[in-house]
Amino acid sequence: MLGKVMTFGMILVAAVEAVMPGTVPESGMILVLLGFVMGYMNQIEDVGTRTAYYVLAFTLPTIADSMDMIPAVGGYLNGFMDGLAMTIAGAACMTVLLQVMKMAKEA
Repeated sequence: MLGKVMTFGMILVAAVEAVMPGTVPESGMILVLLGFVMGYMNQIEDVGTRTAYYVLAFTLPTIADSMDMIPAVGGYLNGFMDGLAMTIAGAACMTVLLQVMKMAKEA
């Protein structure tokens, strides 16, 4: 239940920030913190899935920037995808931290 609420919160904050930039103060920090919490709650054990998260966190902002080429809605898509990218980057960072802590405990 909490995971769904956080996902809808992420979508809402990213959408509001894409349509009306600056409306939500510190929206970037909110999205990254949501990503941290989501990454902690949904720990990924599969190496392939973790790698996909890392690649998506790295490439999604570039893909989002290419949305600017679409007339009328490209800027909104870019802003929305950038918001999603911030959350995914937060989740990827938390995943890295959790794996480092796991390796330290096993050493």
